[in-house]
Amino acid sequence: MLTNDKFFYINIRDYLALGNDNQAGEPMLARVLSGFSCPKNLDVEHFLKKNAVEFTKKSQSVTYLVFSVEGKELVGYFTLALKSLSVRGETISNTMKRKLLRISELDKSSNTYTMSAFLIAQLGKNYTNGVNNKITGKELVELAWIVIKDAQYMLGGMVTFLEAENEEKLLSFYRDNRFSQFDTRQTTSDTDKSHELIQLLRLL
Repeated sequence: MLTNDKFFYINIRDYLALGNDNQAGEPMLARVLSGFSCPKNLDVEHFLKKNAVEFTKKSQSVTYLVFSVEGKELVGYFTLALKSLSVRGETISNTMKRKLLRISELDKSSNTYTMSAFLIAQLGKNYTNGVNNKITGKELVELAWIVIKDAQYMLGGMVTFLEAENEEKLLSFYRDNRFSQFDTRQTTSDTDKSHELIQLLRLL
């Protein structure tokens, strides 16, 4: 889909729908993905190359590849999913509570709002041959937001969230893109070492 005069995105289901067509189907998708690198975040690269296709086939999430209009280069990608989200009342403002109450279930005993939400599960730029310089992080977020808004128009909903490493530069980037921290979550890596993720949300 052409989104502006600089970028367009393709849902990888469009490749998968063409099966084993070598020029446009899954074999072509594999070649496209092989050209992606993200040395600044190897988890982002690993997900795209090892998990994105399988997760899309299982409808766990859907990955969109972003290309430059000029040159048709893969400049980045984003992965979206629908998830259940719980927000503790003590972490948000009264204004936010009133908005969430319209689309969530409130457990008064725990003061927790539970709802379905859009998750930006992955977001990354392609550093191969310096094409990362052809798109900004803000532009990548805005492209993901276009897809989310289209889904919201058809399905409803109000909340988008993501989880990020506790790094000030990264958190500042998301704050600049109108995401607000609402909680933290402890997780484990492949080495079973627990670390903290910052949870941020943005209302549609």
